[in-house]
Amino acid sequence: MSNQNRNYPAKSRDLPMPMAAQQGYGISEQSWKVLTEVTFPTAKTPEAILMALDYCKARKLDIFKKPVHIVPMWSAALGRNVETVWPSIMEIQTTASRTGVWAGMDRPVWGSDITKTFTGRYKDDNEQWQESSVTVTFPEWVAVTVYRIVGGKRCAFTEEVYWLEAYSTAGGKHSQVPTAMWIKRPKGQLAKCGKAASLRAAFPEECGYAAEEMDGKTLDDVSDARVIDGSATYIHDAAIGSNDHAVVDDAGVDANRVVDLSQIHPKVQKAVAELVRRTTAAGAWKAAYDYANQKFKGIDLTFALAELDKVSEVEPRTTQSLDQTEGTAMPPLTPKDMAMTQARQALGANR
Repeated sequence: MSNQNRNYPAKSRDLPMPMAAQQGYGISEQSWKVLTEVTFPTAKTPEAILMALDYCKARKLDIFKKPVHIVPMWSAALGRNVETVWPSIMEIQTTASRTGVWAGMDRPVWGSDITKTFTGRYKDDNEQWQESSVTVTFPEWVAVTVYRIVGGKRCAFTEEVYWLEAYSTAGGKHSQVPTAMWIKRPKGQLAKCGKAASLRAAFPEECGYAAEEMDGKTLDDVSDARVIDGSATYIHDAAIGSNDHAVVDDAGVDANRVVDLSQIHPKVQKAVAELVRRTTAAGAWKAAYDYANQKFKGIDLTFALAELDKVSEVEPRTTQSLDQTEGTAMPPLTPKDMAMTQARQALGANR
């Protein structure tokens, strides 16, 4: 019996239902079908949907109302797309409402219309680059005013968001062509971004970025990983000591398990990416694994080993030391950074 048959019930759908979906969230096969085919039709892995389920369970939200979106984002540091989970504008409004001090929102105020032709490349459904040229008429900017009760008074918070700065591109930074949704709903999508920006201004501790703002962006556009509510990266099953709903490829790498990048400090992510780059150039895989085990602990070590697993060969090509290449010292974390990393890890452990 194959590993896949051991861990997944027999299904005809593209994304098989992990046992954890039923055991941890009480999801039936019919509900899973709705999640994969209706709620999250573009999800690439079952684990991305599990992340969305985890988010909704923690926040006591109905996942079938789609309060979150699964957004693929390109990571230049990792050299690949990762699936991320971001709250929808509806979820951000729900968060503001739950504070008990949200006092309403005005209708959007629009700038003048602009017509512009965008030319460039985009990736089709088969992940192939295609040339495209499209003309879009859109408002130059939008301003939304959100009200919050502060000291017993109704205070206004207004943010302007510009279409050319906010729209999502079909090819990330490789293209200027808007995504299909921004072509179809140029005002509607900008309105969502305007609402999200003003809600953040009014509720900076409660509200973060919305999925509508992150679609088509890259992880490098985000300077603070704390705004990422759930970012998926594949990890080796052996690193976590569990075989639940694992699918292992020929190289022994678990193709489905994920780790939340919001629990990994940006400096650690950059250090790991640099370690992978230099190790790839030198072929010093054994030295890299030894280095990772010495420098990282806990979920940071799991993340580092996972990134090395994805690019390493079964047998190291050379035993060259990393010291013979460039220096590989990990950027030091400040006491504040270390405290934040520990807090994120503790939060992840309690979920």
